[in-house]
Amino acid sequence: MVDPSLNQTSAPEAVEPVAADPARRPRRRPSRADVLAIGAYVLLGVLVCLNYWVDVQHRVSSHLPTDHSWFEWLFQHGAYSVRHLENPLFSARQNAPDGVNMMANTSLLGMTLPLAPVTLLFGPQVTYALYLGGALAATAGTSYWMLSRHLVRSRAAAFVGGAFLGFAPGIVHHANGQPNFVSNFLLPVIVARVLRLGEPGRWRRDGVVLGLLVAYQIFINEEMLLLTALACLVAVLAYVVQRPRAARARAAGFLAALGLGGGLALLLTAYPIWYQFNGPQSYRGLQGGVFHNWGEDLMAFVTFARDTVAGDEAVEKTIGLTEQNTWFGWPLVLVALVALVLLWRRSLPARIAGVLVLVFTVAAIGPKVRFDGVETTVDGPWAYIPDDLPLVEMMMPTRLALVVAAAVGVLLALAWDAAAGYGRARVPAPRAAADDAGTTAAKATPARRWVRPVGYAAITLAVLPLFPRPLPAQPIDPPPHFITAGGWRPYVPAGRTLVPVPIPSNVHGLPTLRWSALTGHEFPVPGGYFIGPNLDGEGVFGAPNRPTSTLIYASMDTGTVPALTEENRRQAVEDLRFWKASVVVLGAHPREAVLRELMTGLIGPAQRVDDVWLWDVRPLVG
Repeated sequence: MVDPSLNQTSAPEAVEPVAADPARRPRRRPSRADVLAIGAYVLLGVLVCLNYWVDVQHRVSSHLPTDHSWFEWLFQHGAYSVRHLENPLFSARQNAPDGVNMMANTSLLGMTLPLAPVTLLFGPQVTYALYLGGALAATAGTSYWMLSRHLVRSRAAAFVGGAFLGFAPGIVHHANGQPNFVSNFLLPVIVARVLRLGEPGRWRRDGVVLGLLVAYQIFINEEMLLLTALACLVAVLAYVVQRPRAARARAAGFLAALGLGGGLALLLTAYPIWYQFNGPQSYRGLQGGVFHNWGEDLMAFVTFARDTVAGDEAVEKTIGLTEQNTWFGWPLVLVALVALVLLWRRSLPARIAGVLVLVFTVAAIGPKVRFDGVETTVDGPWAYIPDDLPLVEMMMPTRLALVVAAAVGVLLALAWDAAAGYGRARVPAPRAAADDAGTTAAKATPARRWVRPVGYAAITLAVLPLFPRPLPAQPIDPPPHFITAGGWRPYVPAGRTLVPVPIPSNVHGLPTLRWSALTGHEFPVPGGYFIGPNLDGEGVFGAPNRPTSTLIYASMDTGTVPALTEENRRQAVEDLRFWKASVVVLGAHPREAVLRELMTGLIGPAQRVDDVWLWDVRPLVG
């Protein structure tokens, strides 16, 4: 439906051809510029992850250490599933004995399974750091491909746009422990495919390719796929409004290809999606719609992000109460607005990008407008959206701003291409063609040649402050030797669990969650870091606390052991039976003395085995 060569000179709309695509650009083989661009993106990916590589075995994200450990656990889950030929949609190695529905969590199965050999050879820490930098570079690379092949002529313009799309402040923010949100390398390809739907004689092939891409993206990040689908919907509607005759001419092929692609994607993912919503440990929405209040602060749009060379963590503490999905800084906002004004009449892609910026900026505000860290009384758009609306119930308003970031990246590429166009003399194009292209119609004149260096300088000065810094990392202690050396094996027979203290949760027990990940999931553990159902079937973070885990967390928080009763001891034995425990293990911990006193008071004296305190509870639980 959408003209695939919006950057090309084409016939006026009144005589726009339908049966052929004469403006299609011939295929271009990778050039030296392409290789240099990809190389630069790879170096940027290495830079962002540099602090991990300093000591990759013993460092995690300083901002989201628990998320970092969760994804290390996920890479090990992929390796475990491949090695043991188990269903990857479910895991019994966490939250024993109930397990975890992996499709109902951010499982990244589309990458953890193919990378299983890397994880088995080098461990999940190496796989995590390698994949994180690679995903950032790959997203920039596919964005560069999409821009250079479909929207702009200048390779430099495509490089700038691709770099921003791959390393935008919001994307680098999510790189702190959330690699699923930087795994966007298929999205530019999906967008390019959607915008080419409806070309004569190609609907079957285009539909099949789109269906395969969408199906695979479902196993990488469904939320980003949903955001991309919403962006494509708005872009297509904007095109229809502005090019109604061309849209009507391509409508039949577009809808046929879209239907074929959607049907194929649904066929390929029907069972996993059913499993996600109806399989064991599935849930319906999040308790209380906790994400709906997370809207983007208006001041965040003009603030420099934390992980950029111009960022300031002190400012983050004021307005960074939600995710940093915009944080463009005022120079980029100013340049983007000027570019949009200058390109509005001349460039259809720029107008579509402008519509995306407007729509998704408003949508990202949330239920209440926030300004400079203060929640105002002004209602935002999400105040009128029910918390329990299907699909929407799991969305976080601020993440809609990631579409704004993508549109700004496209605007940067178009603006650079426009500036480059002023340095080249051309024959004037027809009015409609100039309107579509926006960067190729004007013939350079001496009076306008200043536009090129000024444009380059403005864009460069706007994006340089957003150059990413290496992500902050913090050291983390390795698991006890008793765990890594297999000293636990005689104590944990098949069908039983090892109970680490503290029990892993979304707040406590980060080191003990890694015990499972770094030993190849060889023993199951209770608790964990995941989303699962509560008694009402609503999604909650982590396993519902049992009396013993509640006592453990309370003792850690206060640093003291409460007075224990026989009821506490009875509940401890009951909890151990529920967890199918065979042994309780306490390693080195800042609250080691308190936790040892607590567990001794509940289940008796411990024995020192290697470098851990151990309670063999098999006589207690039977």
